[in-house]
Amino acid sequence: MPITMKRKLATKSLAFDVNETEPIICYAATMISSEGLWHKENPLYYSLPLFLLQLLLILVITRLFVYILKPIRQPRVISELMGGIILGPSVLGKINTFKHAVFPQRGEILLETMANVGIVYFMFLVGVGMDAASLRRIGRKAVAIAVLGMVLPFVIGALFALYLIKFDGISEKNTANVLFIGSILSVAAFPVLVRILAELKFINSELGRIALSSALVNDLLSCLLLILSINLAQRNRPSITLLSTFLSSIGFIAFNIFVVRPGVLWMVRKTPEGETFSDFYICIILAGVMLSGLVTDAIGTHAVFGAFVFGLTIPNGPLGLSLVERLEDFITLILLPLFFATNGLKTDLGLLDDLQEWVILITLVILTSIGKIVGTMVAAFYYQISVRDGAVLGLLLNTKGVVEIIVINIGKDKKVLTSESFSTLMLITILMTAIIVPGMSLIYKPIRGVIPYKRRTIQMSQKESEFRVLVCIHTPRNVPTMVNLLDATNPSKRSPICIYLLHLTELSGQASALFLVQHHTAKDPDQPAYNKTEAQSEHIINAFRNYERHACHVSMQPSIVISPYSTMHEDVCNMAQEKRVAFIIVPFHKHQAVDGEMEPTNMSHRTVNLNILSQAPCSVGILVDRGFSTCSHLAPDQNSRNVAVLFFGGPDDREALSYAWKMSENPGINLTVMRFVHGEEVMHQHSDLSPDESTVLTVKTDKDTQKKLDERLIMWFRTSCEDDGSVVYVEKMVNNGEQTVAAIRSMDDIHDLFIIGRSEGMKSPLIAGLTDWSECPELGAIGDLLASSDFAATASVLIVQQYLGQGTEDVLETNEEEEQTLPP
Repeated sequence: MPITMKRKLATKSLAFDVNETEPIICYAATMISSEGLWHKENPLYYSLPLFLLQLLLILVITRLFVYILKPIRQPRVISELMGGIILGPSVLGKINTFKHAVFPQRGEILLETMANVGIVYFMFLVGVGMDAASLRRIGRKAVAIAVLGMVLPFVIGALFALYLIKFDGISEKNTANVLFIGSILSVAAFPVLVRILAELKFINSELGRIALSSALVNDLLSCLLLILSINLAQRNRPSITLLSTFLSSIGFIAFNIFVVRPGVLWMVRKTPEGETFSDFYICIILAGVMLSGLVTDAIGTHAVFGAFVFGLTIPNGPLGLSLVERLEDFITLILLPLFFATNGLKTDLGLLDDLQEWVILITLVILTSIGKIVGTMVAAFYYQISVRDGAVLGLLLNTKGVVEIIVINIGKDKKVLTSESFSTLMLITILMTAIIVPGMSLIYKPIRGVIPYKRRTIQMSQKESEFRVLVCIHTPRNVPTMVNLLDATNPSKRSPICIYLLHLTELSGQASALFLVQHHTAKDPDQPAYNKTEAQSEHIINAFRNYERHACHVSMQPSIVISPYSTMHEDVCNMAQEKRVAFIIVPFHKHQAVDGEMEPTNMSHRTVNLNILSQAPCSVGILVDRGFSTCSHLAPDQNSRNVAVLFFGGPDDREALSYAWKMSENPGINLTVMRFVHGEEVMHQHSDLSPDESTVLTVKTDKDTQKKLDERLIMWFRTSCEDDGSVVYVEKMVNNGEQTVAAIRSMDDIHDLFIIGRSEGMKSPLIAGLTDWSECPELGAIGDLLASSDFAATASVLIVQQYLGQGTEDVLETNEEEEQTLPP
């Protein structure tokens, strides 16, 4: 059992001399793991079971707060700090039984050590993400906004440091206190801002990119202030020792640049392109993180500085990506919450019982926030950014995160901050970050409703007007068939095609956000891709640009969407609405393997597709890619490609036929339209009517309206294409789903592409029973059949859903009015 004794300690600090009584904890070296409850031992008296229980509680409580705060879009750092506060002396820690059993003083060392190991490796990942070469490409605008946004809050914080020091009853003011308070209140947190911008759907906007670039500069400046704060906190005033520490830090940085980085580059060269890095190399780098932390701690700076600098020496490319992929989840999901929670555990809000302190600190928060906004607006005004956008940037750059928490934590450890001021600054950090999302929601309210435009479907688009298509790509695998499909759509002088290309990328940590910042800055064309995401994006955009150069009457505008899969559809739908497109094409979430089987690429892609289908402001097509080439890419012995439309009726099938109709004008396309009709209905329509039937009052149903619209489109199509030898129209009479499947399977295996309507919710005897076996209902019954591995054909499939929302009612009414003018 640990023994607790008391002794009088004289603790000397830069700001003050404090005599205080601290507990001395004596540990038994063998008390690591218990022998179990059956030996009548309490496992919580031993280090390992106690640590596992603490870690479990922290993870459960923080994830609970993540779930609770998700509706108000709070960043995860808020949930993790709140979890620690709930477990600490502010709430549960007030219960002595809970405190002594779960978070006793003897367990603090192990908990704090693991938390600091987590923050050391997290700062290493931050350095890995901040490729040193790419930082030089950040524009002057972002640097100016970052620096001017820091000046006023820093000055205000430095002036108010006087009042914070008075909490200790000490009148002496010094550089360390000023630097600590100024640093905490003036900097912004890049990783936290990434998540906030993603939640607000700002991350892909110009304003979001400026905010990210400025926060990146802020993070670098905050690291420099952190180093200076640590050194000043350890000494009464600048001295020879401080100079020695500074020179040692410069020497450490030089060693990493001229010795460590060449060694890491040698590892990269020794690893063949496309192969994974050996475990030996990864182990060396992870050991280098610990060694760097040890060295910088020994020379008088903090271990996080060494890890951060070592991370900067890792070159951009596959090595950095491999390290992030291996470490990020464990660090950010396990160890980083532990660090935030331990700071919450040390926060005692019960100490803040003086109204005067609250007034001073609230005034400080308000003034520094206003100072940040004013400073940012001055820089924004110089660069001709609107006042409103400048204010938004200032609000966003008030975000606090990891580095700020480290500064506050070190301040308490070095006795620059008392328990009261530590708790106050932790609360300030939470409040300043928590108000950003609600504040942004008030300033930038999203547009409600739908931007009015009529050409939301292919059928409604005029043949002699620009055809706007939004093409979504996840991986380069989707590119060839997508390009060839667009080329087959027959762009012409009277009907050019405008392609809005979206490369959809998951927001997975700050590496993807750094890529977004760098993608919109000037880049040397000879410089290699930053990571796999950038390499894929360059490949996709270059492929479409190449198509644009060689095709006629085609224009292309590329964009990159970096967003969580759960909200990615919002970016797609907003882009479609903003650009007023008529058709969105997304790739199916499965791809064809070598053996012909359909294998899932990423199940999250399916979620994105489902959300787009339900919320799209225009028609949508899902492309099942089994390869498709147009006439310009055919072998010499081939003259054209064969496309088939399976028409059952309904708005989706009419949209599918309309798209195929556009393709039929391409001389390299042979089109077959197979219309399935119910045999019993045909017999009924040809039966003689009784004399009285014509006088019976009938009610016009939606089914009747849809049939008339089907007949009208089919009649127009047949009339238009009756002299076109490349178009074949066939009617197939079937009575049930079984006959439908048999008819589809009996089609010649010569077709390269099937185009069908999704026909969700359609109740027809022609597809009866097929929906019971659907693996992917989003494709519809027939689409699921054609996309399944059991289907013998190797053709690609385009499943089309027609937009039926706002704006289509007028078209239906027009169709009914024009019905009388149609030829019999």
